Amino acid sequence: MRYRPNPHFMRLFEMFTSAPGSIGQNLQRRLGEAHSDSPLLLATGTDLVLFPGGGRPPTSVDFRKGTRGFFEITAVSHLGLTIPYLARLRELGDVSWETAAKELVAQCRVVQDFNSVSYWRDEVAVAAWRGHEEKIADLVDYTCATTADYLERAMENPELLTFEYLRANLLEGDGPHAVPVPFNDMMAATFALSALDSVHRSLKWLHEQAIDWARLMVIVAGGAGRPSAGLTWQTNNVCPLLYEASGHELDPARLIIAPTAPTLEPEQFADAEVCARAEAQYRKFWYGCLSSVEMSRLMWPDHPAFEKRIDQAPVVDPATEVVNAMPRVRSVHDKRAIVTRLRYVMEDPAAQIATAGLQFVLDQLSANGNRPELVEIPGFTGTTYPAGRVDLR
Repeated sequence: MRYRPNPHFMRLFEMFTSAPGSIGQNLQRRLGEAHSDSPLLLATGTDLVLFPGGGRPPTSVDFRKGTRGFFEITAVSHLGLTIPYLARLRELGDVSWETAAKELVAQCRVVQDFNSVSYWRDEVAVAAWRGHEEKIADLVDYTCATTADYLERAMENPELLTFEYLRANLLEGDGPHAVPVPFNDMMAATFALSALDSVHRSLKWLHEQAIDWARLMVIVAGGAGRPSAGLTWQTNNVCPLLYEASGHELDPARLIIAPTAPTLEPEQFADAEVCARAEAQYRKFWYGCLSSVEMSRLMWPDHPAFEKRIDQAPVVDPATEVVNAMPRVRSVHDKRAIVTRLRYVMEDPAAQIATAGLQFVLDQLSANGNRPELVEIPGFTGTTYPAGRVDLR
């Protein structure tokens, strides 16, 4: 028979914490009401939503999937992974790899034929990419052509699908049969271009809100990418973005990462009642997590306090073999750090994939007044992508 605690003890337990109207829940509710004029920022996997407080309506910005160019540039970025993934499927004896390769070749040719400078300039029309449209079109053309050509040759010569050959000639670009621009550079460029757009627009929006950063309450809700990703300050791309936007005024202790917290869909913002209920719910949620902080300081002021710190990112050099945190990129020439970040986000299940291209772009935009035209882009600035079909035979 399953153990059941005595109901008298359960009642005693519930009076403090879990029952509706308990002492703990009442304190959380009262604290939420007492600070209802404090700004609260909700960050989901796709949106930033600011509840300014005092009964004012929320404002929001979509910084990820709903934005122009995200799926296009990410689809091209994925081509840096598809050939190694197909090679691994072949190693494992999966007979579908060749069919998938043929379908990928065909789609690369379709995209290559559709791709144009005018599409990126007039249809996608990303402000942060203004002036880069011709080069982006060249990158797309080159990547699609190289992927298709490489796979066509690999289906005839399986040696091209050994990882030793792949690493030297496709990824690193230091082999005897290397492609003109290594796919490591292409992936670094596409990650950084995606970050350039999302970070530029997010910083612009955050700076327009006149946020009282010292009083700001932050909830990072929902998820982005793998279910295991983004659960700490160091692995979540929103945390450094907000910290830099605040000029380092945001208190890290006032930011909660809560993947199980409910999220709002943009269309719900039009309903004032829904927004009001959601705001009250989020304020209660925030104080549900942090009311104990206030109480601990009142109860034990003479004992050592907890301080939430932001660890400095490591740097890598030729001798570095292992990292336990995302390394810092110091320049567009810091290729060891750039590629290590690509490996890190794939190897650490806690990392959000998008953080691979974030730090160097964010640092530059924060330093230059959010001017994307001044940003140096790894794998892009100073790199020439051959235009037209690439014949590697």
